[in-house]
This record gives sequence, C-alpha cells and structure tokens, in this order.
Amino acid sequence: MQTDATPEQVRLLAKLLKIPTFGRYPDVLRQVGSDADFGKLLLTLMENEYEQRRENQNRRRLKQAGLPFTKTLEELDLKRYDGEISELFLNELASCRFIQEKKNVVMLGNPGRGKTHMAIGLALKACSIGKTVLFKNAASLSTELSEARDNYVLGKLENRIQRADLLILDEMGYVSFDRYQSELLFKVIAERSERGSIIVTTNLPFSEWTTLFENAAMVAAMVDRLTFQSYILDMNGNSYRLEQAKKQKLRSGSQSS
Repeated sequence: MQTDATPEQVRLLAKLLKIPTFGRYPDVLRQVGSDADFGKLLLTLMENEYEQRRENQNRRRLKQAGLPFTKTLEELDLKRYDGEISELFLNELASCRFIQEKKNVVMLGNPGRGKTHMAIGLALKACSIGKTVLFKNAASLSTELSEARDNYVLGKLENRIQRADLLILDEMGYVSFDRYQSELLFKVIAERSERGSIIVTTNLPFSEWTTLFENAAMVAAMVDRLTFQSYILDMNGNSYRLEQAKKQKLRSGSQSS
C-alpha cells in the first residue's frame, strides 16, 4: 500500500524554511474545515506561525531577564497598601509607559511589603510587550561588576546592562558597598539616566543610603538621577509574609485542637 509522502515533505521543508507550524497543516485543515479555500488555510497557518514566534520570543526574553521567580500583578493584594497604591495607578505602571518615557520607579518599604513581587510583575508585563528586562540583586550586581572589571570584561557586562529597556535593582539596602563597588554601581545608574528605565526596591529611606556607600556626594548624585521624573512608591507597613505566617500558625493550631 502506497502512502502519501506529502505531509512528511511539508514538515521537512517547513523546518528548513524555519516555519515549523506549516508542518502541522493537517491539524489546521481539520480546524478550518476541509471545504475551506486555500486563502483561509494559508491565513490560519500564518497566524499560528506568528503567535508561535511571539511566544518563543517572549520565552527568550523571560529567560534573559533572570527573574528569581514568577509573580504576577494580578496576584498582588492592593488592600495591604491602605489606598496608597490604587488599581488605577498600578494599571498605569502595568502599561509600561514609564519604560517608553525612560522614567524610573523607586519602591521604598520595609521587608515583606511586596516590592520584589511588584517589580517582577512589571517585568513580566514588559517582556510580554517586547521589552528587554534585566533583573539583578543589587549586592550580586556589585560583585558581578567587580569580577568583570578584574577579568577585563567589564565593558561587555556594562553594554548588556545598558541595552536592556528595563533594569531592576532589587534589595538595595541590605549590603553596603566598598568604594570600587559604589563607583561601578553609580556608573551603571548614571549611564541609564534619561536613557533607560530602572526599578529599584529598597528597605531604606534615601536619608540612610549614606550607610551603604562611602561617598556622600555620590549618594546625593545617585538619588538625584534615580528620582528625576520618577515614580516614588512608599510601601511601608506591616509585613505581608509575617501576617501570612501568623495566619498559617493559627490555622495549624485550630486544626490540631
């Protein structure tokens, strides 16, 4: 019995031409109906290929972003901010217009207030609309910059950082920086000023940043660049993680009694 080699030949050519979804044309044909004209079949194939490419590109952007975990803005409980952050304002940030306008977002607040959660949620939104994102823990980035300088590849790392549409510096405030680390971090921030957006999450008010960096003048210049035409979010309050831990403890106690 002779079999039709056409589907296999189509799959092979689709792979060579880098249009893999065309190789699945029998499935599409069943989807549109056997009586559909060629134009309808071709259009559906092209739409599927376009959506698959978008999905693949977004997957690559997410991988390159280096997010530590996935948290969406939809999962963020705005009630914990007592009206300080409204749904309307969050939607404005989620539009990522601040990235288009080269503006920064600085989130100030004690631990457990959802700063990293919100930053990651915004990163996901940015990736979904084609923006490149780079997520870095502030302390880890300072070490990475120092090691890159020692290994004579600092320029390569700095170029990668500057090419990102959005740079996220997470947890600024838990580790102090020596003179060289301070200078390298300042250079990264200064070179992005009005050229690319930065999101900074920090547990310290700006007045206490002098405990992180040796040079007070550098601190003033850094804060000036970060806050110029930027969104400053005061996210202080009770720790959400601590509240959840207490609730879990109460639930466990009630179940055991």
